[in-house]
Amino acid sequence: MNQILIIDDDPAIQILLKRTLHNQGYEVAVASNGEEGLALAQELRPGLVICDWIMPRLSGLEVCAQVKATPELSTTIFILLTSLGSVEDRVKGLDAGADDFLCKPIEMPELKARVRAGLRLHQVSRDLQQQKQLLETELAEAAEYVRSILPDQMTEPPVTIDTRFIPSRQLGGDGFDYYWLDEEHLAFYLLDASGHGLRAALPTLSVLNLLRSRALPKINYYQPSDVLCRLNETFQMTQRNDKYFTIWYGVYNRTTRQLTYSSAGHPPAVLLSGKLGTTPTVTPLKSPGLPVAMFPDTDYVDECCDIEAGSTLYIFSDGIYEINQPDDTIWGIDPFIEQLRDCRHSSVANLDEILNSVEALNPKDYFDDDVSLMEINFD
Repeated sequence: MNQILIIDDDPAIQILLKRTLHNQGYEVAVASNGEEGLALAQELRPGLVICDWIMPRLSGLEVCAQVKATPELSTTIFILLTSLGSVEDRVKGLDAGADDFLCKPIEMPELKARVRAGLRLHQVSRDLQQQKQLLETELAEAAEYVRSILPDQMTEPPVTIDTRFIPSRQLGGDGFDYYWLDEEHLAFYLLDASGHGLRAALPTLSVLNLLRSRALPKINYYQPSDVLCRLNETFQMTQRNDKYFTIWYGVYNRTTRQLTYSSAGHPPAVLLSGKLGTTPTVTPLKSPGLPVAMFPDTDYVDECCDIEAGSTLYIFSDGIYEINQPDDTIWGIDPFIEQLRDCRHSSVANLDEILNSVEALNPKDYFDDDVSLMEINFD
């Protein structure tokens, strides 16, 4: 049963409201002042509060503001009881968080109707809150599943790889993987599906599983452009599937020290060359190509570069640098690349140092999009 809390310093109003609402089948609690009312509200968590506007010590506006600031009472409907009828007063009440008003003298039919409407709204709000909590739980479980299938660190030279994956609150479509194709060739890639939620994560999981199992037929996994072409043929957008994804895919030959790569609408990988402790040479690695799944006849090309000993390659999703700033600008890829260079210049390559510097620039305590970062060190 929905409980109603009455807060009023007038005993006659208390008796009138309690008797009327009790006769309607509601469970009713009464408080004689604002402090007592707040304590009862936190204890009982009523579906609806009817509170007098003008009371000594703590006014109805102050009670309303504190109730609305309490997370446990977020779905409680607050009705202000008042003899003040001006527009300015009602604006003050709405600004404090009031959901409705009852004017004195109280009309019983109006009281009953507003209580019924308020409790209906409370039920809808509570249902929505429960659905939101359920969705957040499902997204957290999905994010944990994505994290569980991502690869472990690669700690044995000649190539070591470290990664970080920070899912957003909504869960995006980030994913990455790396594995030896044979004793000489190491493949690694990072992709980012459009959108958020499970519908964005599912294409990513499919790509991870297909490439890891090498289940796509007639594909040359040593040739990045061929991998992207086959993925584009397999994951074309349809009316039922409106998702596309960007990807950066590379294959490193440990004998020739040559890296062959291709990208599909993805941010460039960043190669830092030179000894640690010195200012590195920065080389963005990107090839032309539209995101996978947009158009059936998209061409992808391979690019090659030589990897010096001691170089570090960073592959990342755009969530790590598309950060909204307080001045309405977006911190972009150029300052992020500068951050990569500065972090490597100041110490050994360190993903935690990089992420700490990025988080310091983020005005929120979470990222709006998934953040994926891969650090590949070449001995």
